[in-house]
Amino acid sequence: MCREIAARFAVNGRVAYCERYGNGHINETYLVETDGGARYILQKINDTVFQNVPALMENVSAVTRYLRARTDDPRRAMHLVQTTEGTDYLRDEAGGWWRMYDFIENSICLQAAETDEDFYQSAVAFGEFQRELSEFPAHTLHETIAKFHDTRNRYVQFREALNADPLGRAASVQTEIEFALAREKNAGELMRLLEAGELPLRVTHNDTKLNNVLLDRETRKPLCVIDLDTVMPGLAAFDFGDSIRFGASTAAEDETDLGKVEMSLELFETYARGFLEACGSALSPLEKATLPLGAKLMTLECGVRFLTDYLSGDTYFRIHRPNHNIDRCRTQFKLVSDMEKKQNEMRAVIEKLSK
Repeated sequence: MCREIAARFAVNGRVAYCERYGNGHINETYLVETDGGARYILQKINDTVFQNVPALMENVSAVTRYLRARTDDPRRAMHLVQTTEGTDYLRDEAGGWWRMYDFIENSICLQAAETDEDFYQSAVAFGEFQRELSEFPAHTLHETIAKFHDTRNRYVQFREALNADPLGRAASVQTEIEFALAREKNAGELMRLLEAGELPLRVTHNDTKLNNVLLDRETRKPLCVIDLDTVMPGLAAFDFGDSIRFGASTAAEDETDLGKVEMSLELFETYARGFLEACGSALSPLEKATLPLGAKLMTLECGVRFLTDYLSGDTYFRIHRPNHNIDRCRTQFKLVSDMEKKQNEMRAVIEKLSK
């Protein structure tokens, strides 16, 4: 079936090869080669996760076209290959949604940072993404996952799970519940600043992991950001904060020894330096000043989501052992506590790098 679908796109030559490719867990991804030597990435979009595929593809089409119009290097932005009917995606007879991109040659994708320099380069990549889209009309993008980083809404869901407590788990996690509730009052601070018009609406990626950056195979410098399915309107602090949440932590997301868990100020500064070098000129003073708050709130939000899922019976996040979600929650909350102690130092780093 893969070859038949690939042949419905305007590729250079006849499809000679089509096989599964990469490590993605959500969409089905295939590498396509033609008899003319051209290579492409074919994807079947997961419409269980992304239930409004046309809206998602409108976002992807608008952002990729905008980025490509601002570079002469075809490797610096993703390029959607149109179907033979001139559309950016197609729906097969079974209802499946498909799209195709040009394959970006001589690139690598790291699953984890091998050096601090890799983490720095990912910051440059996402900073460049932010800068290049700084004048894009973010309000025209669809919110494909409603209230994705509205932390206040995550608390609504948390309270619903807490009140229902279907498995009677709340009694055993009172410390975590009290930790979350003690921070509810200030959890919506970024959204309040947005609603007051003090922070501008930006295009945000919302999945700022290193493996969503393509690096040049030889120089290890960033080429472009990939996996744009969660591109939505948001705040610069969202993308920055989520990068710090997982990238500046000294331990794995599900570490059970909380003594190993802290936020590395050195890694925080490494990422902030790359991010601000790339997009500092496009951010307002208040946007820069709220980056440390973004790190704390994105980490708190993630911990609340893990706690909510634990109380609900582990129905959303995939678990690999009993208590996996509460272990994840505790790790995030330990990071929040550490960030709270280091907020002044984090602010000082941002102020130093903003001069």
